[in-house]
Amino acid sequence: MITDADQTDAELLDPSTERGARAVLSHLVEAGDHTLSALLEADPAPEVLARVLSDSSPEFGAARLRAARVDTRASAAYAIRQGISVLVPGDAQWPEGLTDVAEAPICLWVDGPLELSRLRWSGVSIVGSRAATAYGRDIAAGLAAGLSERGYAVVSGAAFGIDAAAHRGALVAGRGGTVAVLAGGVDRPYPSAHGPLLAELRERGAVLSESPPGWAPQRHRFLLRNRIIAAMTAGTVVVEAGLRSGSLNTARHAATIGRPVGVVPGPVTSMLSAGCHQAVRDGVAMLVTDVAEVLDLVGRMGQDAAARPSAPAAPQDLLSAADQVVWAALPIRAATSVDALVFATGVAPGALMAALTRLELAGLAARVGADWRRRVP
Repeated sequence: MITDADQTDAELLDPSTERGARAVLSHLVEAGDHTLSALLEADPAPEVLARVLSDSSPEFGAARLRAARVDTRASAAYAIRQGISVLVPGDAQWPEGLTDVAEAPICLWVDGPLELSRLRWSGVSIVGSRAATAYGRDIAAGLAAGLSERGYAVVSGAAFGIDAAAHRGALVAGRGGTVAVLAGGVDRPYPSAHGPLLAELRERGAVLSESPPGWAPQRHRFLLRNRIIAAMTAGTVVVEAGLRSGSLNTARHAATIGRPVGVVPGPVTSMLSAGCHQAVRDGVAMLVTDVAEVLDLVGRMGQDAAARPSAPAAPQDLLSAADQVVWAALPIRAATSVDALVFATGVAPGALMAALTRLELAGLAARVGADWRRRVP
């Protein structure tokens, strides 16, 4: 009897199926190829694969060169042995948000148990500088932990600095999970120092890539994977980014497809926060400072709104404008006379005495013989 998993594995090995053809195409054509994306939107993947391999298709000459040198069936068999899945559009697990990407992924190579389809509404991307400060790492980890505790998954790129802090914060909280989107194969830890972190993500979250297993991360693939990080989730938060940071590329992708973008403010003297501040000036992002404000930005309307921050109310805040004038004129230490208060405030004696009586009843003024002073609450 063939189980569902066996059937999926059989499809992966068969280029005449949608899954198998897309897996082959991901080896032959670089992610983000506009021509291939248009073809896949119009025709089934096996037909597109046949066109790519046709000598009459000059735009895919490089793909045919790769086809002659890459054993795509062996690559698929390796993925099956390693427990790596291949998701294609239409799968129940396909991330819903990727439908908004102009050049959608050909397929996704995925390792890990986390549910991916729900991330469009219950995921938040957290990205930022690799050369992060302790402040930035602490903020990223705290935001990720708080979001995870509230059931949100955290998506990032597994890089040094902010990315790693976000993944680790989410793992500590443990509820929402976390996803790493890589620029190379999911079996190829990058950076190599994050091998243990990525191994934990495979066990408790997910690691995914457009690149087949074994493929090296290259610079252009880092920029391409940013569109996936931006599109998969309900919104993106940037924690520390210089003016030329790749994290701002992720933020721009998010803004382009209508996802909200939040940035964490930093010291105005820090170049690592200059990109965040500029994103606000450009109208691309909103400032966020804690989990409540992130949820206010990306969460459910009417349910996740953050309370407006305010200082604790003081008793004198409840005074009328007239009584505020008298209260402000009262000395704190040595008491003063009614005449002196009349002179200082310009309030008529009768009105002044009425105000002093109200202040006394409120515990804000004290009588000292015939004189008066302020009583500090």
